[in-house]
Amino acid sequence: MDAKVLILGVILVVGVSSCEKNVNLALHQAGQQLVVDGKIESGHSPVVVLTRSQNFFSSIDTTILKNLFVHGAQVTVTGNGTMVTLLEVSVDTLNGNKYYYYTVDSSEQFHFRGRTGGSYALHITVDGKAYDANTTIPSDGFRLDSAWWLWGVKDNKPDTSEAFLMARIVDPPQLGNYARYYTKRNDEPFYPGLSSVADDEITNGTVFDFQIDRGVDKNDKIDFDDYGYFKRGDRVTLKFCNIDKTTYEFWQTWEYAWSNQGNPFSTPTTVLGNIPGALGYWGGYETEYKTITIPK
Repeated sequence: MDAKVLILGVILVVGVSSCEKNVNLALHQAGQQLVVDGKIESGHSPVVVLTRSQNFFSSIDTTILKNLFVHGAQVTVTGNGTMVTLLEVSVDTLNGNKYYYYTVDSSEQFHFRGRTGGSYALHITVDGKAYDANTTIPSDGFRLDSAWWLWGVKDNKPDTSEAFLMARIVDPPQLGNYARYYTKRNDEPFYPGLSSVADDEITNGTVFDFQIDRGVDKNDKIDFDDYGYFKRGDRVTLKFCNIDKTTYEFWQTWEYAWSNQGNPFSTPTTVLGNIPGALGYWGGYETEYKTITIPK
C-alpha cells in the first residue's frame, strides 16, 4: 500500500474520532390519549374498542395491556334515523386475559345493522370529554367479480405445494373508489394483508386481475419466505370491502408506518385518523365474500 494513502487514512480516522460527540436527547413524554378502533360493516352491528395510548419506549406486559382498556364510556352511534347506545362487553382470550369492546345490546342486533349507502355518526363521552366522528358505507365502488387459485412459483418453476389467490375486480368509471381486503384460512380469523388497501388512481374504469396475498396477524413474527401463500387443502375466504376515503387514508398511513418501524432511513409518517382529539378511526365497510378450496 502507498505510504501516503496509509497516512491519509490514519488522519481521516483520527479526525473523525476527534469530531465524535455524545448527544443526549431529552425525549418528550406524551400524555395518554384516547385510542379508538371502531367500525360498522354492512349487515353487522357497530363495534368500538377504546384504549389509552402508551409512550413509545414504555414497557409492555399483560397487566399493562389489560389496564389500557377504557371502561365506563358513553358510546352512541346514529344512523338509519336511529340512535343506539353501545354496551361494554368482554370476551376471554386464549391466554386467559379479557378483551373489551362496545357494541349494541343483544336485543338490538337485528334492528341496528350497517346498510350500504348509510352514514353513521359516532359519539363518545369519557372522563368529561366528548369525541365525534362520521363515516359512510359506500353504495358503489369496486366489485369483486370472481376468485381462483394458481400454483406458486419457486426458482422459475411451478411449486405445487403452495398456491396463491387471484381475484378479478371491476372498477367503475367514477374516480375515487377505495377498498380493503382480508383473507380467512380454514378456521382462522380474517386477517388483512401487509398492504391491504388500494385506490383506483391507476385502475379507474377497468376490469383487472389481482394477486391477493394471504393475510397475516401483524402481532406475530412474519415468515417472508412463505408470506402470501396458501397450502394444499386450504379453504380460503376472501373478504373484500369498499371503504370511504378517510378509512383508506387511516389504514394506508398506518400500514406504511408499521412497515417502516425500526428503519432509521424511513420518512416519519403521521397516521391520519378521523376522530378529532383522539387517535384511531371510525370506519364503514361494504363487504363481499368469495370462498374457494385449494385441492389436496
